Amino acid sequence: MIWLIGIMKKEYMDKQHIKLLKASLLSLVFTLNACVGVPDGISPVSNFDINSYLGTWYEIARLDNRFEEGMSQVTANYSLNSDGSIRVTNRGFINEYQSWDEAIGKAVFADSDDLGHLKVSFFGPFYASYVVFNLSPDYKHSYVTSNDRDYLWFLSRSPEVDEASKTEFINQARDLGFSYQDILWIDQSMNIE
Repeated sequence: MIWLIGIMKKEYMDKQHIKLLKASLLSLVFTLNACVGVPDGISPVSNFDINSYLGTWYEIARLDNRFEEGMSQVTANYSLNSDGSIRVTNRGFINEYQSWDEAIGKAVFADSDDLGHLKVSFFGPFYASYVVFNLSPDYKHSYVTSNDRDYLWFLSRSPEVDEASKTEFINQARDLGFSYQDILWIDQSMNIE
């Protein structure tokens, strides 16, 4: 991207460079928009109520990702900011270092505020999809993915769930084409009272 800065200087802005700049910027826009999409064959829940979703969720299972690699005791807390956006506080225990880590971000609705599709940012202007595609009517269990099937989480209001809930999650993950055999079950023993 540094070359873009160089070609943006007036003395270098010939027609070829302008075309290249436009194509690059258009490509960047499409790439960033793809990060807030929904995977094919998966739909965000409708009749989503953000006020019922706020609060603490325990990560029961996930497909491992570089942001959470080696973490256990993971929780996510959602609260409203004064501007109407949602404060996202993710917290987890890094097993290798025996220490806690926390990341704070912001979420906004990607579409309508009654769809379980949000955009979450932990790094400035860059957003990623947060797609709630299964939600129990009592808002006690939630299945979440991102813009593709590389990300998957099973969240619960309780740090423990029964075997039937785990089986249901695995079955839906398999049926929707996730790498269900790679799902990690997250240790929540420090969060159990």
